[in-house]
Amino acid sequence: MAEAVSPELDDAVRRKVLALVGLGVRGRLVVVGAERVRNEAMKGAVQLAIVATDVSRHSLDKVVPVLRARHVQVIEWPSSAELGGAVGRDTTAAVGIVDQALARGIRGAVAGAAPASDATRVSR
Repeated sequence: MAEAVSPELDDAVRRKVLALVGLGVRGRLVVVGAERVRNEAMKGAVQLAIVATDVSRHSLDKVVPVLRARHVQVIEWPSSAELGGAVGRDTTAAVGIVDQALARGIRGAVAGAAPASDATRVSR
């Protein structure tokens, strides 16, 4: 089963994760929205998912079962508005990281031990 992480993040770590997600959007290394995350997860392309917990149950039911079935690690994010702001939207239910190095950098930031070069290296 996919591991769901609901971290208690301090402001610096939250900003770092959101900045990495923003870089991923600009580099086309992420997919945004529950439907797109679901579709890419079914293809096996999603390395890591960030899911807002304050969205409707319907939105979560659309994407979370597929992520679990594909054994994709899920980071629970408390605010869809905050997550949406990082990707240039008002709100978003989910963001899927499709780049392995970016996913590793975000995991490291959440764990508190991401090497700076790892999070900025792009693998294609």
